[in-house]
Amino acid sequence: MHIIIWEFHVKAEKRSEFEKIYSSSGAWTELFKTDAEYIGTEFLQDTDQAIRYLTIDRWKSKEAYKNFYVQHEKEYRTLDAQCEGLTERESLIGVWDSV
Repeated sequence: MHIIIWEFHVKAEKRSEFEKIYSSSGAWTELFKTDAEYIGTEFLQDTDQAIRYLTIDRWKSKEAYKNFYVQHEKEYRTLDAQCEGLTERESLIGVWDSV
């Protein structure tokens, strides 16, 4: 399994919009679901800092994610551009493979 974890610090006034797009049933998940190699996304909110979120995306393999990105790069970039302005910052925490 291939796992990608992102951290987001969301603008307080944009939390509702952010949650709709990034949640486990949001626009990102809907895009990922178009690929059979996508396993799922966990969407987490920090209990102490309500503006801090994590997404944990799971794919069957690193190659599966790479293939998805190549095949859907245009849609990925379009959705990413639509999300600009929702966050103060976002960081890739890391990419892991299960062993």
